[in-house]
Amino acid sequence: MDGPFDRQEGVQTPFYLAQGSECDIFAAAHANALPLLLKGPTGCGKTRFVTHMAARLGRPLYTVACHDDLSAADLIGRYLLKGGETVWVDGPLTRAVREGAICYLDEVVEARKDVTVVLHPLTDDRRILPIDRTGEELEAAPGFMLVASYNPGYQNILKTLKPSTRQRFLSIEFGFPAPEEEQRIVAQESGLDPARVKALVRLAGKLRSLRGQDLEEGVSTRLVVYAATLIRQGMPVERAIRAAMVEPLTDDEDIKRGLLDLVTAVFG
Repeated sequence: MDGPFDRQEGVQTPFYLAQGSECDIFAAAHANALPLLLKGPTGCGKTRFVTHMAARLGRPLYTVACHDDLSAADLIGRYLLKGGETVWVDGPLTRAVREGAICYLDEVVEARKDVTVVLHPLTDDRRILPIDRTGEELEAAPGFMLVASYNPGYQNILKTLKPSTRQRFLSIEFGFPAPEEEQRIVAQESGLDPARVKALVRLAGKLRSLRGQDLEEGVSTRLVVYAATLIRQGMPVERAIRAAMVEPLTDDEDIKRGLLDLVTAVFG
C-alpha cells in the first residue's frame, strides 16, 4: 500500500547516545507489550531513538509520518483495484500487528481524530485491531509494539492528545542533550572536529534561549549536525550556519539579522 510510511528491518544499529534511562524503559515496554509515548521538541532525537531501539531488539520497524490528512484507513488498509480485481491491502499498522513489528507514529497529534480511536484497543490488555471493512479482529503478534511521539510545546489547543489517550501509554520526555553530550553527538554524526563542534553547540544553546521570544522553536540537534556537516565539507562557517541554523528558524528579516549578530558574537 502506498503511503507516508517506510519499513526497516535488519539495519545496522544507528548511533544513539542515551540521555538517561530511556533505553531501559523502551526495552522493558517492549518485553511487557506496553505502548510508549515520546514527548519532546522537534529534532531532539526521538525518531533516531526508536530506530536505534528497533535495531537493538531485532524487530522490524514501520515509521509513519503523521499529517493533517492521515486517516485511520491509511493506517489500517483499504480495498484497491489491481488488475481488474478489488483486493484488500494492509496499511502499516495492520502489517506491524500481523508481523509482530514496532509501529512508530511520528507526531501522532497531526493525524485526523479517527486515528486515535483505532489505537485504543491496541493500547490495553486486549491488544487487538478490529478491521471493520474485512470483518477481521486481529490479535497483535508477539513482538508488536506501538510507539507514538509528539511535541507538546508546539501543539495548540486543537492539536493535543486527550488525557484518556495519554494515560494509555508509558511516556518518556525528551529534551536537547547537555552541551558535552550534544558535542559528542554532532561530532559523531557529522565527522567535524570536536573542537570546532563546541562553538556550534554553544551557539545552539543561545538560539534555544530565544524560544518563546523571537523564535517559535529552538534550533534542533539535527540542524546543528547539518551545519557541522557543511563545515566539514569545506563551506565557510557563516554560510553554513546561515543555511542550517538561521534560515530554517524564521522568515522574518529583522529576526534573521539579530540571529546573525548572535553568530558573530559567538564566532567573532
